[in-house]
Amino acid sequence: MSGPVVRFAPSPTGLIHIGNARTALLNALYARKQLGTFVLRLDDTDRARSEERFAKAIGEDLGWLGIPPDKVETQSSRMGRYEAALTELRDAGRVYACYETEDELERKRRRQLGRGLPPVYDRAALTMSAEDRTKYESEGRRPYFRFKLDHRLVKWNDLVRGEISIDTASLSDPVVCRADGTWLYSLASVIDDIDMQVTHVIRGEDHITNTAAQLDMFAALGGSAPAFAHHNLLTLPGGEGLSKRFGSLSIQSLREAGHEALAIASAAVLTGTSLALEPAENLDTLAEKIDFKKISHGPARFDPADLDALTAKTLHAASYASVSARLEALGAGGGEKFWLAVRGNLARLSDAKDWWEVVSAQLASKIADADAEFCKLAETLLPAEPWSENIWDEWLAAIKPAANRKGRELFHPLRIALTARENGPELRALLPLIGRARASARLRGETA
Repeated sequence: MSGPVVRFAPSPTGLIHIGNARTALLNALYARKQLGTFVLRLDDTDRARSEERFAKAIGEDLGWLGIPPDKVETQSSRMGRYEAALTELRDAGRVYACYETEDELERKRRRQLGRGLPPVYDRAALTMSAEDRTKYESEGRRPYFRFKLDHRLVKWNDLVRGEISIDTASLSDPVVCRADGTWLYSLASVIDDIDMQVTHVIRGEDHITNTAAQLDMFAALGGSAPAFAHHNLLTLPGGEGLSKRFGSLSIQSLREAGHEALAIASAAVLTGTSLALEPAENLDTLAEKIDFKKISHGPARFDPADLDALTAKTLHAASYASVSARLEALGAGGGEKFWLAVRGNLARLSDAKDWWEVVSAQLASKIADADAEFCKLAETLLPAEPWSENIWDEWLAAIKPAANRKGRELFHPLRIALTARENGPELRALLPLIGRARASARLRGETA
């Protein structure tokens, strides 16, 4: 397998939001830049909360963003592999059974905090006797399992943050499998990364502590650890985190609000970096900007209002070829000439339909009484077809001396008569699209 292998591993328990998309895009675009492989790995081991509709929505959102995965894997299909690894690690003394209830663990944590100690698991399960285990099991308790950390200084060279070192003696031995047999992220993820030959793990900074424990797991399983890059997390301007569970800024809702996928991708990737927040020409140019050293170590404060500007700027620069199918779906005709005429005035692509109706549909007159005679004069001076590309300038050259008007006094009544709008695209581009018959009728104050 050539090139790096990266993975995006969401749990299908809700819709992904722009913060999740940041991780997905950094992975997918890094793979694109390096000619690697982008894997979508669904962390669906939480049987109570994982839903197929969310798994489907994640795939649809990635496709809409322009980063469909090269491969899709599910953790739920790999339970046998996890069980085998658990047995191997238990035999090696690296995983051990525990019987404490959540209430008992919480009481331990409170006592430690009350004594000014960190709430680290005390490894009491390692000193249990066979009689203790028999007693617990006779009470109906089922064991859960923890991975025994090496209690050493774990170091790695993070691609974003440089050298990081964490003493795993300061951490609780992580729970890897619950009493009900469901798997937690830490060990299952390491097993997957080994089996899927993942070379780079690009994820949020909230996983830094997990990485120290997982490097122990890679070693215990005899696997090669990937390179790690921990990016900063998107927050709202006030520092509030984004929530997948409540649909905050979900990709689905942003799509329904009319934001451009490329604008969302630009915001997700460039916010919280030393790079300018500006719309990318396409995903390939955005991929070229991926540089882990340019990701800030501070918060990545994301203002949702930025998406409005980025969406508008993305549309203003978009080629006709990139939007033609979507314009057709909207019912907006006119081809490339229409698109080039209106794109600079769009806030959302759906606005193009409104301008197509201005150009092609029946429009009620809004000519002010004071401008009625002027518009009738302008109509008599409207050149016959066929029109050249300079029809607007030729027409104005005839109107100015005849009406003795200039500036807003000249242009504004013509805009109102021809479009029934106070502002909009240049009339130089719109007039040929409106056509002489419709323009003539509108200048006479008729609905046309």
